[in-house]
Amino acid sequence: MAIMNADNAEIVQAELQRGGTVLVDYGAPWCPPCKVLLPLLDELNEEYGDEVSIVKVNCDELPQLAAEAGVMSMPTVVVYKEGQPMEKLVGLRPKAVYQNVLNKHISSRTAL
Repeated sequence: MAIMNADNAEIVQAELQRGGTVLVDYGAPWCPPCKVLLPLLDELNEEYGDEVSIVKVNCDELPQLAAEAGVMSMPTVVVYKEGQPMEKLVGLRPKAVYQNVLNKHISSRTAL
């Protein structure tokens, strides 16, 4: 599945309501660490395919959505499972950290 760019809050809400594991990246085009995160998200998208949905939220365009997620610094990545926030990662992290979080929530989904 391709990485989605959220143009409005309804896109994010619809993706969360579909269920499963969703990684939402809250960032901005002018943010240097956010730019470094982009290729990592592309790699994660290739690795996880349909197991994880990835949505990018531009905090400048959707500040209310960022506020609802408690975003205080960028980038902030929130991993949702079945529509509920499970983990919040503030700041740029190594790819392995994102993989570990996703693996934890994907495997718990299959254990249900």
